[in-house]
Amino acid sequence: MVHPIFLLVILLPAVAQCSRLDKRQTPVENEALGTPNLVHNGSFTDGTPGWTVEPPGFIREGMLCVVVPAGTAPKASYIETTQNFTQVKNDIYYLNFTASASHATNLWIQTNGYDPSAGGAPVDPNLNTTQVPLTTSLQPFSFHFSPANQENNSTLTFFLGGSNFTNEICLGDISLHRINRLPYHQDVGPAIKVNQHGYLPNGPKIATVMSQSDSSLSWNLLNSHGTLVMSGQTHPFGNDTGSGRNVHTIDFTNHTKQGSGYTLEVAGEVSYPFAISSTLYTSLRQDSMEFFYQQRSGIAIDAELVGYQYARPAGHINVFPNQGDVVTPCQYEWESNVTYLEPWTCNYTLDVSQGWYDAGDLGKYVVNGGISTAQILMAYERSLYAPNNSSNLLGDGFLRIPERSNGYPDFLDEARWEMEFMLKMQVPQNSPPQLLNGIYIDMSGMGASPPLHSRNTEHGSYRSYERKIWAKFDSAFAQRCLDAARVGYAAAKANPAIYAPGTDWDLGGGAYSDDDVRDEFYWAAAELYITTSEAEFENDVISNYYHTANVSTLFPQGGFGWSSMQTLAQLDLAAVPNNVTGRDAIIESVMAGAEQYMAVQTTQPTGVFITSYPWGSNSNQLNCIQVVATAYDISRNTTYRTSALLGMDYIFGRNALSQSYVHDYGTKTSSNMHSRLFANELSRLIPQNPIVPSPPKGAMAGGANESPDDPPANDVLKNCVGQLCYVDDVNSYSTNEVAINWGSALAWVASWAADQ
Repeated sequence: MVHPIFLLVILLPAVAQCSRLDKRQTPVENEALGTPNLVHNGSFTDGTPGWTVEPPGFIREGMLCVVVPAGTAPKASYIETTQNFTQVKNDIYYLNFTASASHATNLWIQTNGYDPSAGGAPVDPNLNTTQVPLTTSLQPFSFHFSPANQENNSTLTFFLGGSNFTNEICLGDISLHRINRLPYHQDVGPAIKVNQHGYLPNGPKIATVMSQSDSSLSWNLLNSHGTLVMSGQTHPFGNDTGSGRNVHTIDFTNHTKQGSGYTLEVAGEVSYPFAISSTLYTSLRQDSMEFFYQQRSGIAIDAELVGYQYARPAGHINVFPNQGDVVTPCQYEWESNVTYLEPWTCNYTLDVSQGWYDAGDLGKYVVNGGISTAQILMAYERSLYAPNNSSNLLGDGFLRIPERSNGYPDFLDEARWEMEFMLKMQVPQNSPPQLLNGIYIDMSGMGASPPLHSRNTEHGSYRSYERKIWAKFDSAFAQRCLDAARVGYAAAKANPAIYAPGTDWDLGGGAYSDDDVRDEFYWAAAELYITTSEAEFENDVISNYYHTANVSTLFPQGGFGWSSMQTLAQLDLAAVPNNVTGRDAIIESVMAGAEQYMAVQTTQPTGVFITSYPWGSNSNQLNCIQVVATAYDISRNTTYRTSALLGMDYIFGRNALSQSYVHDYGTKTSSNMHSRLFANELSRLIPQNPIVPSPPKGAMAGGANESPDDPPANDVLKNCVGQLCYVDDVNSYSTNEVAINWGSALAWVASWAADQ
């Protein structure tokens, strides 16, 4: 039997982000009003100061004209700004100008990206428009673009050469504006905050009311016809530290009649509608998993499965324009010196196709791939071991994916797409020593370091495992995974202090640096022991620092994540049958961890287990729910079940913004997630871009971030408080991005909730 197993590898992708704007902003034609013109003397009223012109030009009727000799190379004649400006990554810019030519020709416009000769990482220009058709008539031109790269010393250049005849080209009224997001009004929805998706008939039903009153208020529960079905008094709570607002709560748990279109009314305010249904989370279990098919790399996304708007050809299969991942080398030593300030490279290529795109970008990372695969496999395995066995509901044909009729459970099929990629990431056996941070090290069996996105690369350590559950369906694949795990684990033990670099020059993906891998070794040993029952792995489990750590170390405040895998080790050791020494203590530890989170929840009026809101806070909340829900599975204590279900409310709208963060699950749902695949509003803001769809149903945003750092967040979320630190704007990758490790947290919790 092959249970969760471990591979430690090193990965080098990096990416740029895309962007778009929230629907509540003003129309395109007015977006730039009030923002400074980044171009100086664009009307040439002062002659040519602020510009370099080659060959020298002359001013005529407010236009700068240049006579370009026949046969001039495209870049040999130009008009270029001399006063540099900043291009903010993922912001929106509008370039406007008028132009004409004595003979029809094409103009080439560029804003520079990083300059390798100046010590920056090599990336493409942010604006690179080569086919701007000029005619003998003076015409206006407008270009909208979103920088993929941060550049603090940018220039704007109009290249004039490339004609076979002498040509007089004239430009005027040149302006470059950054988008204007102000004034901005944050939509917080009704004062009554509910789970907009709904409530289970046999579960808790709590709502939150924002009110300045310190006294109880009357509330009414109305059905879809507006008929009063229940009433009561609110419970004043006081100040909510998550929002800085005074709040009350409403408890209508005793109403169990199923129906849709319920609303709550308090002092003339009416909540968004919600349902009470025993099948509330059935569709979410499916939709949250089908998000991963949409994130697949290396395969065409089938219109018959997802709808024509989401269909697309296979990406990154060595076909223009997305080259790679079939024959992928490591980056050059000089590139790693620039990017990471350390020399990292290798002397082989790998086929690293397949896998999931990590987030809103098109990078692939074994770090997030590891925890994401883990949670999906744990969701399926839970269906085998939890008291209410539901594995028959997760079988073949459950998901709309290409493998839906192959005889394997679809949860496993989807997880395998990522696992196949991760298995390819191992350094080939008997490879020569590899250059890591200036030292040649025997890395055989550990991780590969190929660039996986464009020309940008980065390192990240990877932890993942395969599960015994595969042996029932594909014994050869199960054995392959176990063999790779043994090799990877041995290689990691031989080189325990090889860490990913902590810098990536802000190339878009995040460095995923981590210099404490004791949690990864604990998790790896735990999964290998559960798989094999071998004494070596049990000894590594019980001798690991985390085996006797206190509860707050095993279950970090605010939830676990990719850098704290000891929690997953504890959850599996407690939930999956095994004979590890001290298992009873581990089970008690999981329940104590759940109670630690529940103690926090009792101090919060919105069902949250967290008191701070970091990047991806929604996944923190969901990961806490996984701990509490697992405590219910192993104990059958309904207190844990109630708490876990209350935790769901926050995700679906019981929060300061009345925001359901799961697309199409509620009335006010996140709809402008940061993603290259689902950035529909880019078609409005940047008409040159291809039309792409809105997010699929079940995609989840990262959520409130108390330290937001992206163009729209920096504009409109200054001095925000907790849950209010969110903007449904595709540019806002720090609050509104999708990610596979957030999606996997939702998939596990949705699958658990669907069984309740």
